[in-house]
Amino acid sequence: MKVLLIGSGGREHALAWKIAQSPLLTKLYAAPGNPGIAEEAELVSLDTDDHPAVIAFCKEKDIDFVVVGPEAPLVAGIADKLREAGIAVFGPSAAAAQLEGSKGFTKDVCARFNIPTGAYQRFNNAPKAKAYVREQGAPIVIKADGLAAGKGVTVAMTMDEALAAIDDCFEGAFGAAGAEVVVEAFLDGEEASFFCLSDGKSLLPLATAQDHKRVGDGDTGPNTGGMGAYSPAPVMTPDMVERTMKEIIEPTMRGMAEMGHSFQGVFFAGLMITAKGPELIEYNVRFGDPECQVLMMRLKSDLLPILYASATGTLDQVTAEWSEDPALTVVLASKGYPGSYDKATPIAALPNAGDGAKVFHAGTALKDGQLVATGGRVLNATARGATVAEAQAEAYRLVDAVHWENGFCRRDIGWRAIAREKR
Repeated sequence: MKVLLIGSGGREHALAWKIAQSPLLTKLYAAPGNPGIAEEAELVSLDTDDHPAVIAFCKEKDIDFVVVGPEAPLVAGIADKLREAGIAVFGPSAAAAQLEGSKGFTKDVCARFNIPTGAYQRFNNAPKAKAYVREQGAPIVIKADGLAAGKGVTVAMTMDEALAAIDDCFEGAFGAAGAEVVVEAFLDGEEASFFCLSDGKSLLPLATAQDHKRVGDGDTGPNTGGMGAYSPAPVMTPDMVERTMKEIIEPTMRGMAEMGHSFQGVFFAGLMITAKGPELIEYNVRFGDPECQVLMMRLKSDLLPILYASATGTLDQVTAEWSEDPALTVVLASKGYPGSYDKATPIAALPNAGDGAKVFHAGTALKDGQLVATGGRVLNATARGATVAEAQAEAYRLVDAVHWENGFCRRDIGWRAIAREKR
């Protein structure tokens, strides 16, 4: 099978690494890719926003299957164009991708199909949003409606924070994503990520993970795209997984089909486990980053036929087998992230990782033969272990063997799970 992978981040490196292990694969291309992905795939300089160019490449190279990594191309409708051209693609239609593309759309789906989530209101101007916030009080959550690269959400613990977050959205801090704002109730509990494949009529639950959104140790500082993750998330007990499927995922799949937006791809449910049970914080319509890295490290099954089954309506014919061992990833980011940071800083050396460990490239490039950091989140030191503590120790061993002066990371990834292990 000839495959084209779209994307260039750590998630896509993890997908490329796993797809490259498939005996079904005959050729893997990636656009635009990164130096890590280049170890697994042939990189092609293809403008993935130019859908006719992507289709022309697929026809020229006899591509059997396209795997779309990031959310922006899905929201822009790349999967629709590929399907119209008769090319199998992993990822939802533009209509179905609204689950991530519009926070307000998702909240409306939850209201319509009785999916547990925080109470909310949608606003298209600051004065009305602020009046509602003053009425509700803090803590409260302010979300830019559209895609904001993981940075459009403020969990405001004070009224001043909430009002400032509303100003940020409407004054253009998140561009067009902030033209509408969703204000929702603060949910108290423990966050978890749940991943489940859908082909529109069948579901295949994958695995759970827990992300670390805040930039600093002890969950301090501003939200980021994610500073590390581990899988599985102990808070997601078998009972909680079953409830998530019945109360959240299944009604979403049925509801989307009823609305004429049949969902094919991955449901990535960001959950809050509250005293009442699982409640939906948000949906994403692609694998998480950095959660994908720990999922791929734990997946024992061949990834390629599973993704292909989701794309072709045959998900009921496949299964996914997982390693019992937990996996943990630590994000190395450029100093200054999530604010401004220096670009093209040199990465002198990366460690050789053994079995069950890998440094995934996220924001890297080659400049005159030198590996350099080009993004905010740059590398993902990922490892499996018999316990979360063991996986953590191995991941930080990899971190400490990276020679990159402009890098930093959190030193406490996995702290909740490790505290549980010590009980």
